[in-house]
Amino acid sequence: MIIPELLAPAGTPEHLETAFAYGADAVYAGQPRYSLRVRNNSFKDTAALGAGIQRAHTLGKQFYLVSNIAPHNDKVRSYLRDLEPVLEYKPDALIMSDPGLIMLVKEKWPDQPIHLSVQANAVNWATVEFWRRQGISRVILSRELALGEIRDIRERVPQMELEVFVHGALCMAYSGRCLLSGYMNHRDANQGACTNACRWNYKPVQHSHDQTNDLIATSADAVQSCEPREILLEEPNRPGSFIPAYEDEHGTYIMNSRDLRAVQHVAELAAMGVHSLKIEGRTKSTYYVARTTQVYRRAIDEATQGKPFDMSLMNELEALSNRGYTEGFLRRHMPQEYQTYEQGSSYLGTQQVVGTISNADGDWLTVDVKNKFAPGDQLELITPLGNLCFSAHTMENQNGKAMDYAPGSGHIVRIPRPARTPDSLEHSYLTRILPSGT
Repeated sequence: MIIPELLAPAGTPEHLETAFAYGADAVYAGQPRYSLRVRNNSFKDTAALGAGIQRAHTLGKQFYLVSNIAPHNDKVRSYLRDLEPVLEYKPDALIMSDPGLIMLVKEKWPDQPIHLSVQANAVNWATVEFWRRQGISRVILSRELALGEIRDIRERVPQMELEVFVHGALCMAYSGRCLLSGYMNHRDANQGACTNACRWNYKPVQHSHDQTNDLIATSADAVQSCEPREILLEEPNRPGSFIPAYEDEHGTYIMNSRDLRAVQHVAELAAMGVHSLKIEGRTKSTYYVARTTQVYRRAIDEATQGKPFDMSLMNELEALSNRGYTEGFLRRHMPQEYQTYEQGSSYLGTQQVVGTISNADGDWLTVDVKNKFAPGDQLELITPLGNLCFSAHTMENQNGKAMDYAPGSGHIVRIPRPARTPDSLEHSYLTRILPSGT
């Protein structure tokens, strides 16, 4: 068993700091204009990327630059020009998917390590061997693989480093190769502008035809139904073969994938020799990065120490907002276990972030409030050095006046500092444990 690298997302410098504080070995961030998270990327220029790379190296960590779009000619023309100043900061690897761009980089910078992006859809050992012969140093395997397939690839191409996604959003398309966003609102997912149109709420609307036989709405209001409906879809070329779709008062979400959670498989992935375990989420909150990194760090450490899997790690991830969890394709499941048909937005989770700790002065914690909470609420303090559950029975404002509750974002309050609190509370979060059934 090797000790896998824990790779966390860094959409902003704050995400980078949080990931490393909670135990990540490496982070990945997008190259402006050339990654699949163009709209949610605070590393918007060479200087910002350079600062992030230097910070990672100062901490003895790795920084991978994501450069994985499907480029059209215009971006091919400018790619090497825009990449060159970033490479002066020496990112530890480029994450790339396009064979043409890979060829250009290899010709100009033959010693630059390249990791093959999941967008390249490597699903078999022969593909991995092909890329090894092209000088790729790591392959990020497709999310559509089962554990046995990953093991077979590991055994057949032992020289290649392998990376596997273990947590985060999944896509109803094959590893993200989707045209739906571009079709629905002209934002090309393969150019980094995905709007998650697959997760929108779709409702049936009464319609007729215009003079050119195109469909037009006859009412601005969607057809409303008081009762949930189950609809069977029949494909004309397969008469008698029906696909169920479900619709309630909220609409239908037939393309809305659940979120991946594979913490229970960390030990097996480590045992088979997977080099890197990856968390998805460059557009998620810093709290999400903190919580997922903390949980997977513990899972890796305990697995490599030979300890049995602790089921409480599953429960800790339930604290996060999610779309319902699935193991993805790692083991065979019924199709309904991949999708959530009931709602498109995330479930709240068992906990809610109510603030960050801005100061720990003597016997008090100063909280920068994010959501409403009150004395007597069950709270959890999330810190890089460990977590602590407690209840604060008093609360005051910055002037020492007692408060009945913290109203919400924009307010600063103080609560008594619980016993056994770590000395350093940098990158710490305060959450409220939600009552069962909330």
